This record gives sequence, structure tokens and C-alpha cells, in this order.
Amino acid sequence: MSIFFHNLLYNFLIAFGVIIGASFFAGIGALINNHPPLKTMLDVSSSLKIWAVAVGLGGTFSSFQIIEQGLIKGEIKSVIKQMAYIVAALAGSNLGCIIIKIIRKCGRVWLK
Repeated sequence: MSIFFHNLLYNFLIAFGVIIGASFFAGIGALINNHPPLKTMLDVSSSLKIWAVAVGLGGTFSSFQIIEQGLIKGEIKSVIKQMAYIVAALAGSNLGCIIIKIIRKCGRVWLK
């Protein structure tokens, strides 16, 4: 596999891990503070989506600078690569949020 696909996978998994990890630790904090953990996990996962994308990309400014330079210089290949990295990070953060929502739905089923 090429470096491009490795970086796509890294961006996806880093954004995914940020959402899942932050949500689980927020749930632990909610248990300690006697708050509802599943609601806290869902709130944190939805509010951290954009930050997970930024972390997955390694900083948003560098990606947007590369896109800008690619458009100015006519290097469409670099623009497409950066867009693919952004989409991969968005997909990872959205999948993390979906998994937290599934955990919440499973909690409702188990409580019945």
C-alpha cells in the first residue's frame, strides 16, 4: 500500500479514537460526578466531532494551506489528497458518534 492509503487510515482511526476515548472517559467522569453517563457520552461525542477531525489531520491550518496552495498553483492532485484526508477524518469521527449512539440504544434495550 502507498503512503497515501496509510495516511488515510491513520486520519480515520485517530479521529475515531478521539471520539471513542473522550466519550468513554467523559462517561467515567459522569459516573464519578453522579451524572447520567450515556447522556454525557453522547453530548461529548457530538461536541468533539470537529476537534477530532482537526486532531486526525494534525492541525487544520496545514491542510487548508495545502489546499490553497494547490488551487493557486494548479496542483489538483494535492487538493484531492487533502480533501480525501478530511473526508477520512470526518468519516472516523462520525463513525465514533454512531457507535456511541448504538451504545445508548443498546443500554435502552438492556434496561427493558
